[in-house]
Amino acid sequence: MEELKQHIREAEESMKKSLSHLEDELGGVRAGRANVNLLNNISVDAYGSQMPLNQTANISTPDARTIMIKPWDKSMLEEIEKSLMKSNIGLTPQNDGEQIRLNIPPLTEERRVDLVKQVKGLGEHAKVSIRNSRKDAIQAIQKSGKEENTSEDTIKGFEGDVQDLTNKYSKAVDDTVDRKEEDIMTV
Repeated sequence: MEELKQHIREAEESMKKSLSHLEDELGGVRAGRANVNLLNNISVDAYGSQMPLNQTANISTPDARTIMIKPWDKSMLEEIEKSLMKSNIGLTPQNDGEQIRLNIPPLTEERRVDLVKQVKGLGEHAKVSIRNSRKDAIQAIQKSGKEENTSEDTIKGFEGDVQDLTNKYSKAVDDTVDRKEEDIMTV
């Protein structure tokens, strides 16, 4: 019995990770407002090794359309600028010798629609991951149930619990995607 419960706990943990990953991915989608999360996946060649940008500079948003990057070591300014140019965030850095400014242009309607499609794709990917966790858990429950000679009704009950988790996390994905879509479409 304990082994069957463990399979459910593992499935829930996997589903939580899928939702968390989706939230991280959505943080990097530009919604027309300055957000330091846009720069989370950018690394800089600092002193011979790759370091996350936020470990080499202070990043702030002085207003809704600007991200300011002020390196702790001014000699890093050019490396940071190169990393920003190589990244696919679609923003051109403006270096004034002290800090780098990223101006966030307002999104066009066409670009907003494209971003919504991208967000929905990320949401669908998260749901596929959740369904895979469900499939793995149900297979593990059936296998363990047969090995322990557990009754068919008990196995079906545990499978129902896994399905309830799947429904819960799929709804959470839908809610997260809907919030991001609303954020993108708000002018």
